[in-house]
Amino acid sequence: MSGWFVCDRDYPLLTDLYQLTMANIYFQKNLNDMAAFDFFVRPNPKRGYYVMAGVAELVDLLENFRFDEEELAFLQSLGKFSEEFLEYLRLFRFGGEVWAIKEGEIFFANEPVVSVRASLIEAQIIETLLINILQLPILVATKAARCFSVARGTSLVDFGLRRAQGKDAGMQAARSSYLAGFLGTSNVLAAKEFGIPAFGTMAHSFVQVHTDEREAFADFIDIYPENAILLVDTYDTIEGVKRAIEAVKGEGLKKFKGIRIDSGDLLSLSKKAREMLDVAGFTDAMIIASGGIDEYEIEKLLQEDAPIDAWGVGTKLVTSADMPYLDCAYKLVEYANEPKMKFSPHKVTLPGRKQVFRWYKEEKIEDIVDLFDASYTDAKPLLQLVMQEGKAVGELPSLQESREYFMQNFQKLPENVKDIHNPTTYEPTISPNIQNLIKRLKSS
Repeated sequence: MSGWFVCDRDYPLLTDLYQLTMANIYFQKNLNDMAAFDFFVRPNPKRGYYVMAGVAELVDLLENFRFDEEELAFLQSLGKFSEEFLEYLRLFRFGGEVWAIKEGEIFFANEPVVSVRASLIEAQIIETLLINILQLPILVATKAARCFSVARGTSLVDFGLRRAQGKDAGMQAARSSYLAGFLGTSNVLAAKEFGIPAFGTMAHSFVQVHTDEREAFADFIDIYPENAILLVDTYDTIEGVKRAIEAVKGEGLKKFKGIRIDSGDLLSLSKKAREMLDVAGFTDAMIIASGGIDEYEIEKLLQEDAPIDAWGVGTKLVTSADMPYLDCAYKLVEYANEPKMKFSPHKVTLPGRKQVFRWYKEEKIEDIVDLFDASYTDAKPLLQLVMQEGKAVGELPSLQESREYFMQNFQKLPENVKDIHNPTTYEPTISPNIQNLIKRLKSS
């Protein structure tokens, strides 16, 4: 290992120290009955809904969770763990069960979206990893869905790899944005690993190394005549469009793929560019906009009738710029068959193992959180068993299947919840069963 990244071998150490010191105490004090933990997201007025993502990676990492000799030697060097506990870790395998809502499912704040049931030590050791794996995919998938909701059928492409906060983040962002409606990504590795369509144009440096724009465009057309999307704003955008048209005609292209504008007043520039392209006979040529694009800019430009066909969305997508972190938690809800809850102000948790039930009624979604063994004949239970005895249950949906599932679900989401400015912040109903359980625990 080079020390610059987390590899498949050593990710069990990608945890907070207190997870392991607590586990050491549990081991030595024989506190290791069955426990249940819920992962959920707390309310935020900036989001009316969230999109589930990251489940496939979570299942894969939990299935292969191992402490090898190098990691054990490091833990031993800390002088904080008993030899017996280190031996326990040497043989450690996650053997619990995991329930999760499907990737591509819409969910709301205060709903358990992943539920883990395992021995206390197993469930505790995986906490930090689980939160780390799920947070960014959910953030980016939700941000992508917001862009998709205002795009009016125009195309969206992830351009964010260079601005992602780390290599893994760039990969997760490409996958999550594709899941939530994006057409593809500029990330070549993500295209390879996930089967996502790859897209690219050119950089300003390509134009700058040539004598002039027309020469640069001609060279590009010569090598990629079928995919000539020419970047026209290196010097003067309108002049760049003119040079692009000249180069396309000069090279004898009958069909021109399009142009990209990466700066300036995108409204006026796109309108003038559209006029020039149409007059030149390239009515099918695309106009792609990039540079600081997000859902707010897309909505504004389309409301003003900007003739933009596609969007390269980068920094603000992969960092979820207007909401850069997910206020999420993984909390103990049951131990040794007894319900548990937190009473901390503003951080109260719901006790007991739970299920989320959903109804689609007319143009509304109604969710209720109830105890795990509750039953509603006319409702859809959202949490599904994805791991049992530490192994994946069947095959998880492919990325393409999860994308299609998202598309189906998103159509059912009410418009007031989709609103990107003042969304209706929906929260589920808490069942009488859970409310009674809370009263009992508070009075005990």
